Amino acid sequence: MVEEIIYSMEAPYREKLQVRGYHFGKKGEKTACILGPIRGNEIQQLYICSQLVHALRELEHNGCINNNKGIMVIPCVNYYGMNIGKRFWPVDNTDINRKFPGMDYGDTTERIAAGVLSAIRDYSYGIQFASFYMTGEFVPHVRMMETGYQNASLANLFGMPYVVVRKPRPIDTKTLNYNWQNEMTAAFSVYTNKNDEIDETSARQAVASVLRFLMRMGIIKYEGHSGYISHVIYEENLSNVDASCGGIFRSRVKAGEEVRYNQLMGEIVDPFLGDVISEIHATTDGIVFFAHKDPLVNEGDIVFRLIHRLHA
Repeated sequence: MVEEIIYSMEAPYREKLQVRGYHFGKKGEKTACILGPIRGNEIQQLYICSQLVHALRELEHNGCINNNKGIMVIPCVNYYGMNIGKRFWPVDNTDINRKFPGMDYGDTTERIAAGVLSAIRDYSYGIQFASFYMTGEFVPHVRMMETGYQNASLANLFGMPYVVVRKPRPIDTKTLNYNWQNEMTAAFSVYTNKNDEIDETSARQAVASVLRFLMRMGIIKYEGHSGYISHVIYEENLSNVDASCGGIFRSRVKAGEEVRYNQLMGEIVDPFLGDVISEIHATTDGIVFFAHKDPLVNEGDIVFRLIHRLHA
């Protein structure tokens, strides 16, 4: 393993920002790059990257990284935000993952994005551990932008339960995944069911999925569980279930559970009187893909997303 500072930036009031990368295999070969937290609350993603570094160190020590293959893991980009518990860049509350491809002479987060992308743009495969803009729990899955360069067949090699293909909106064109694909990198975003806390089960699943992908692409020698036969779904085909009013949210189901049409999935409670003022029912037979987890909810918030039941 070789440690490298892939991007460095002076800071006026605290220590220099130094984004570290850890190389495995042949130095200089840019086969696969794995990127951890860009946002400061992605604790689960940081933990997963640390476990990948640990696993790859053992594999390299045992000679299990194939010849002429190079892997780099970047465990964290925004550790400034992580150190003080802020999701976005602490100084101006901007999202680095909405600043790509960045600018060398732009604002701070644009310069960070440009510096990181410059270091990782030439890799053949790119894997990002990301989080969603909505607070809640997901079924573990691999996500891709529909840029014209996406390859769902490659995403299947992770062996995750689902592969989600998303049509990019204008704001998505500033994300790492979108810009990585534009650099001709096969880019994937891996989501687990937690962000700001550690879930060992889904963390192990994420680590195994990445090692499985690297093995199937001929990058490492690795023996593990074969994983799932992934089902490819398009995000626009998911059914959203919205909150009809604001209040205290009480969920009755979790991500990954099967539900029946009209099944009670949650309730909204009046925060002053304690009465149930709204019941939330399933709009279709299916599987809970996303479940809101915050105790408070606003009118119109998406509280569940459902995958339609697959019929033979």
